Amino acid sequence: MNYKLIIIFLLLISSIKGQGSVMKYRKLNSEEKVVIENKETEAPFSGEYWDNIKNGTYECKRCGSELYSSNSKFNSGCGWPSFDDEIPGAINRTEDADGVRTELVCSNCGAHLGHLFTGEHFTDKNTRHCVNSISLLFKPIASATAIAYIAGGCFWGVEHYMKQLDGVISVESGYMGGKTDNPDYYSVSSGKTGYAESVKVTFNPNEISYEKLLRRFFEIHNPTQLNRQGPDYGTQYRSAIFYADDEQKKVAEMLINILVEKGHNIVTEVTTAEIFWAAERYHQNYYERKGGRPYCHRPSRIFD
Repeated sequence: MNYKLIIIFLLLISSIKGQGSVMKYRKLNSEEKVVIENKETEAPFSGEYWDNIKNGTYECKRCGSELYSSNSKFNSGCGWPSFDDEIPGAINRTEDADGVRTELVCSNCGAHLGHLFTGEHFTDKNTRHCVNSISLLFKPIASATAIAYIAGGCFWGVEHYMKQLDGVISVESGYMGGKTDNPDYYSVSSGKTGYAESVKVTFNPNEISYEKLLRRFFEIHNPTQLNRQGPDYGTQYRSAIFYADDEQKKVAEMLINILVEKGHNIVTEVTTAEIFWAAERYHQNYYERKGGRPYCHRPSRIFD
């Protein structure tokens, strides 16, 4: 009899523990249930994170397990968050109900996340986790790196001069501020896409401040020229700062005010950062590969 009581007691404890783990799950609203439990798909470009560019970790909306790092996130142009890798052990792959696709689910709670695609060659890993934003929670993290997005005429010259700063980790030429997907150099050069030739500056904020980066930006191009830079004409050559957060916006506006007070008619746009589309490979590291010096950028001490 005592043994039976012990067994019943242990079963009760096990049951209580199981219930406790379920109770830790986040309560889902009706829209979240449709995707996470009923395995539906949210509309493209409608989710919160498809174009999120901040550093952090993406967690399961239902159980809070860590699923993806922002380091593996990339822009596929599909309208859903795309990742080329997962946090080890975080994702299970199952055959989708349609018998064709591979479904991605949280390995901890089984929540529906999205689908797996391969062979598209978006990144070197040749893998795309196409995930619903509504299945995720984003947790920003402090990072040793930060990003600045700027445009100041031909991106070859801006890239060349920004790379010279201590604390800058990398500079990539690309396009930002337009309305179409997958822009290329020829469409941007037409001046009809709305894109500006831009650069993405990755830097260590412990070694160089965002303010110092922007001071350099204003020094290497002429921010009083509207829709041109030197001999290059068109909206694609406009001066612009694309800020990632309110703090970057404040710094940009502060520096512009300083220059205005010095008598400069600044036409630099200050606008929210959107999707950065990397330029074609032959545009990257142009002057380092081809030699020579920028033809439309002449550094000046504009703040003196």
